[in-house]
Amino acid sequence: MASWIRNNRTFLICILLFGVFRTAVADWNPIPSGSMRPTLLEGDVVFVNRLAFDVKVPLTDVIVTRLRDPHRGDVVTFSSPSDGTRLIKRVMAVPGDTIEMRDKVLIVNGRQATYEPVGIAIEHPAPGVDIEALRVDEKTGDRGHLIQWFLQQGHSERDSFGPLVVPGDRYLMLGDNRDNSADSRSFGFVPRERLIGRAVAILVSANITGDWAPRFERFGDKLD
Repeated sequence: MASWIRNNRTFLICILLFGVFRTAVADWNPIPSGSMRPTLLEGDVVFVNRLAFDVKVPLTDVIVTRLRDPHRGDVVTFSSPSDGTRLIKRVMAVPGDTIEMRDKVLIVNGRQATYEPVGIAIEHPAPGVDIEALRVDEKTGDRGHLIQWFLQQGHSERDSFGPLVVPGDRYLMLGDNRDNSADSRSFGFVPRERLIGRAVAILVSANITGDWAPRFERFGDKLD
């Protein structure tokens, strides 16, 4: 065994450094579900900057030093507080914010978000199911991004909550596909130590729900 390690020392060091790089510096994240549609599609692979917020001890959630705080509107990856699954959502409220939702409309610090219709799309949330979705430009403060609501679904208990005050070192996350996303409405606030990094761009993309054809037009797209 010792002889094998000596003979393959360079290879093992490369593997170790690659592991450190992926767990502490930068990573990529495949998108398996439609919870962030229309911003992210199933089959997108996003580049994640793990140094966007904190420097951590590799392979742990131990924060060595903080680099910057997440902002409202950032698309981030994190470990779910409920079961540890890696998720990707959008930060919609930061520590100290008061946030509420009334019939799908967000109100942050007493200021209601604005919604400008962009168009109608046909979504397929389940095999054999077609549903119309209204896509709108949601703007909170000075940042805007696309979200969508299913038109036939109407309103549910998940469409209203709060007002809630976000505690220190906690964040409220929502998916852009508001009617098809398990997010902070399900698992609550996300502790800062569970943040993995900020998603900054789409590296590659393929239609994994169809013919697996590459979607070249999405390669390199930056995320708001």
